[in-house]
Amino acid sequence: MNALPPCPQCQSEFTYEDGALYICPECGHEWAAGAEAAATEPAAKVYRDSAGNVLQDGDTVTVIKDLKLKGSGGVIKMGTKVKNIRLVDSDHDIDCKVDGFGAMSLKSEFVKKA
Repeated sequence: MNALPPCPQCQSEFTYEDGALYICPECGHEWAAGAEAAATEPAAKVYRDSAGNVLQDGDTVTVIKDLKLKGSGGVIKMGTKVKNIRLVDSDHDIDCKVDGFGAMSLKSEFVKKA
């Protein structure tokens, strides 16, 4: 007997097959037979700037507000251009080098694409 996949919404084991669909009797969720393979693949994270533009590695961005630096008395002024950004999956989305300050991490909500 062919084992049916559990429901992707409620993880119920009592799914049944109805033609090309799987149906969960507990929550009523219906999904296509090939959808469980696609649902397990992680979607690539999309990074967006403050205006909603999609960011990519190597872009140039502009800081949209003054940013105080932790641990030092410096401030990155509004309008500072940052070239050749690197997108990372951590608490700060962007790794970059800022002229006069060196390497640092920025959040994408405080920049706009130049």
